[in-house]
Amino acid sequence: MENTFLTGVAAWVIPGGGYFVQKRWIRGAVVSGSIFAMFFIALASGGHYYPGLKFEEGALLYLLNIFARLGSGFIAGVSYLVGTNPPPDAAGAATFEYGGRFLEVAGLLNYLAIVDSLDLLKGRKE
Repeated sequence: MENTFLTGVAAWVIPGGGYFVQKRWIRGAVVSGSIFAMFFIALASGGHYYPGLKFEEGALLYLLNIFARLGSGFIAGVSYLVGTNPPPDAAGAATFEYGGRFLEVAGLLNYLAIVDSLDLLKGRKE
């Protein structure tokens, strides 16, 4: 049975979940593995401490950062929880900003996976 809402929510909350709901195991594993790999590389790089901008400094860039990071579903929440108390020298790491970008790209990749899984569900794509 076709349930667009369930597939969309599963695809957003769990990266690759939209494919798993449709029993497309290989595609789901590739997407999920890619997003989780980017997430763990970002954590190792210190990207979860990257604050982006404050709203007052650049509202549009701040909102784009938040939108991109929230795309990865529950792992966005994990990155926010883990990064709540940064060490004083967190911004001094050479990989600090790269990790922040990895988190954003992981979320954006998950948005693409959501759209792709819904296209597969609706038969617009094979």
